[in-house]
Amino acid sequence: MKETISVLISKEEIHRAIQALARQIETEYEGKELHFICVLKGGVTFMVELAKAIRKNVYFHFMDVSSYGYGTESSGNLKILMDLDEPIAGKDVIIVEDIVDSGRTLKMLRDMLENRNPASLKIATLLDKPQRRVTEVPIDYCCFQIPDEFVVGFGLDYAQKYRNLDYVGVISFEEE
Repeated sequence: MKETISVLISKEEIHRAIQALARQIETEYEGKELHFICVLKGGVTFMVELAKAIRKNVYFHFMDVSSYGYGTESSGNLKILMDLDEPIAGKDVIIVEDIVDSGRTLKMLRDMLENRNPASLKIATLLDKPQRRVTEVPIDYCCFQIPDEFVVGFGLDYAQKYRNLDYVGVISFEEE
């Protein structure tokens, strides 16, 4: 199978959206310590770029969760591969995700973290695919709503490939 990628969101568009989101977060978290929980692996690129754009200290935390494996559809089963290494009770937390698709993974993760009593818990995502939503989950910060296409780049992958692209592209598959 041959994989072809066409640009959906350019590097420049991503940069502008992240800068705007950073200004909004700075305003809303004025005078507060801000804690990001990055959902590995896809969320790393977005989290780093967003944190670099914020003109205040941001604390980094990481979780590795999976519901995709090597497929293109969510399995609906959440696996916690790596949990937080310190408590979030009383902290202002933003879960940083690359994409919200079905909402299953993020809803389960959000519910689990809410039970750990953070002062506040919000969700920031680079991409939102509302047409694919199976489970409702509140998205507080979103850079782009996208159509129901399988996308790669800027942290998003297909079978661990294409994360390093500096844009978001639609991947298509053709018989060779």
